[in-house]
Amino acid sequence: MAVRVDLNVSLDGYATTTDQTPEHPFGQDWGRLVGAYAATRTFRERVLHETRGEGTTGVDDKYAEAYFEGVGAEIMGAGMFGLHNFPEDPDWQGWWGDEPPFRVPVFVLTHTPRPAIEMANGTRFEFLTASPEEALERATDTAAGKDVRIGGGPTVVKSFLEAGLVDQLHVGIAPILLGRGINLWEGLRGLEDAYDVSSESAESGTVHLTFRG
Repeated sequence: MAVRVDLNVSLDGYATTTDQTPEHPFGQDWGRLVGAYAATRTFRERVLHETRGEGTTGVDDKYAEAYFEGVGAEIMGAGMFGLHNFPEDPDWQGWWGDEPPFRVPVFVLTHTPRPAIEMANGTRFEFLTASPEEALERATDTAAGKDVRIGGGPTVVKSFLEAGLVDQLHVGIAPILLGRGINLWEGLRGLEDAYDVSSESAESGTVHLTFRG
């Protein structure tokens, strides 16, 4: 069992974008940041539910496949779930659709109590007010020997890294500069000292950096 993180960042370390508008709720930079991942066959099948077999199948797809393998539970922040979009709507079920790609129990860290949400494909969203250690203990019990993935966003990921709770960190570094947002590496000087670090370049120009404890 391992505690894993998979995250996309820019060359200058930013894992969020800041150019959102009502017309473009994710912003144009988001597509640039995650474009290589979103182009993979695995992403198109697992997240977009496409069945035509389209999408890239190279190095980026290898890491996209690994993202979903062996995971028994997930922990994410309220922002990744989409709770901030409709915080007062008790019927809002997040922005992942009727068939979220997780297919495992997902623990959403929030200060807003909400009843759990059961989805059709095995995904169950459970809302917790808990420290990283408390949330991880709960997720580990639920995962029953499989891995626990810390899904994001970057603020949540940083809290687990700062607490020394992450066994494996995979970062897909997109060949773009953002210049602003939430920087994954800020405050984590010397993080590499606790890990064996390897890298692999993809056809897209993305550099896949993996920290293994």
